[in-house]
Amino acid sequence: MATPKPIILAVDDDLQVLGAIARDLRQEFSKDYRILRVNSGPEALATIQELHEKEEPLALIVADQRMPELEGVELLTASREYFPDAKRVLLTAYADTEAAVRAINSARLDHYLMKPWDPPENLLYPTLHDLLTAWQATHKPRFDGVRLIGFQWSPLSHELKDFLSGYMVGYQWLDYEASAEAQALVKARGFDATDLPLIICPDGKAVANPSKTDLANHLGIANQPLQEMYDVVVVGAGPSGLAAAVYGASEGLKTLIIERQTPGGQAGTSSRIENYLGFPTGLSGAELAHRAWTQAVRLGAEFLAPQDVTKLCIQDGYKVLTLGDGREVKTKAVVLTTGVSYRTLDVPGMDRLSGAGVYYGAARTEARSCDQQDVYIVGGGNSAGQAAMYLATYARNVYIVIRGASLAASMSAYLIEQIRNTPNIELLPFSQIKEVCGQDHLEAVMLDQNGTVEKRPARALFVFIGAKPSTEWVCDQVLCDGKGFVLTGRDLVTDPRYPQVWKKAREPYLLETCVPGIFSAGDSRAGAMARVASAVGEGSMAIKFVHQYLDE
Repeated sequence: MATPKPIILAVDDDLQVLGAIARDLRQEFSKDYRILRVNSGPEALATIQELHEKEEPLALIVADQRMPELEGVELLTASREYFPDAKRVLLTAYADTEAAVRAINSARLDHYLMKPWDPPENLLYPTLHDLLTAWQATHKPRFDGVRLIGFQWSPLSHELKDFLSGYMVGYQWLDYEASAEAQALVKARGFDATDLPLIICPDGKAVANPSKTDLANHLGIANQPLQEMYDVVVVGAGPSGLAAAVYGASEGLKTLIIERQTPGGQAGTSSRIENYLGFPTGLSGAELAHRAWTQAVRLGAEFLAPQDVTKLCIQDGYKVLTLGDGREVKTKAVVLTTGVSYRTLDVPGMDRLSGAGVYYGAARTEARSCDQQDVYIVGGGNSAGQAAMYLATYARNVYIVIRGASLAASMSAYLIEQIRNTPNIELLPFSQIKEVCGQDHLEAVMLDQNGTVEKRPARALFVFIGAKPSTEWVCDQVLCDGKGFVLTGRDLVTDPRYPQVWKKAREPYLLETCVPGIFSAGDSRAGAMARVASAVGEGSMAIKFVHQYLDE
């Protein structure tokens, strides 16, 4: 959407004079400004109020002094409430010069012009050019995108920030408590603090307390299937799911991918992935996810988000998926790429402060708010290391809390070396968080280090401890191991339950579950390697087996 031109408003009750000033203004300024003309003071004030509500930029007001109902000085004074930075010029006859001089202080008048102003090249344009140049020097154009207004410590505000970032939607965050602009925007749209968070869309529409589904609708993200029957439905849009969608769509399969949150899964929250083939300088997880999502959609895959899948059942060999809103999706084959989620840290205060200083995963949207503060990371895997490196560019100190002696057993060597060479990252071995403290947001952590408990100030706590598969909704249909990871291929064949559930003459394909035509790939599959490259490989390979199954 193009940024609107700033406005010059001309006001005079004498239509002949109004026509003359509007003509001269258009002749000189119409290339860079829109010229509006109004023939009364009250109408001009209503126009100014309307421009303010629409957030239109008003650069200059040229108003005649002698107007019935509302004189020029009164109008220019009243306009300051709505556009304090707009330049103000009074048109005056010789007899009104005294009023004009007084108005320089009372109305903060920038200039007054005598009528007539012929020739304008000498008596009008130089003055207005100077004023408009001064206005342009200080004017900050309105952010031309989604604006999110909320409270820094609101969990819902945090969720919406992560959602927008996950779909790489450019947005402006405004903290209601710290921003006068935010308070003015909320008031101008008839809302108050109880309606926050508030989304203001590029078209000006404001949505109070939006759910992620509401936000997806306003951003044009599809959330309902278009086909009656699909060849393959991919559940989960992490690296393996996105790879499956790309290869499925490119090979002509009617492909639908369903994601409950944002593309990328856990990998999507990584600030920098440096060991993925073909990217020698690394790339962020969000960038990788967005590229893959764009690629899948370009090749013809449908994308459904944010949408939960709550149930999977089999009808005459076809698979029927029940969505969170009760709708059903029918497909010939399913690829489960539901990934994993971080396990919760079970200490006092975690539930109360989750989303308000305590975050599971990288929470890249909160990094800037940690500027020159102390932050803590719990966990010693690659995700924790990548988060530490990213946060170190903002935070004063980053503390990595691990139970063991070192990171060698759980983190890649390149990350360990980077952490070692970053002066504001400190490893705390043989340590654990015992409690998180704060009223409405995190203020401190109780740190147990070698048996000594100490209360330490903390701006944020990021948790990366282990992973549990997101398979609860499907464990009644497919066989899982004791931890909930889906059994496939040879792991399935060696399971004692295999003879009771598998009735086909052939053995299951490498990534096939105990239900023919349902495959599993990525981190939620038993035996999977927790690396982006292997997840992409498994997602691609799953489509090969989908083809073989459909050929049967």
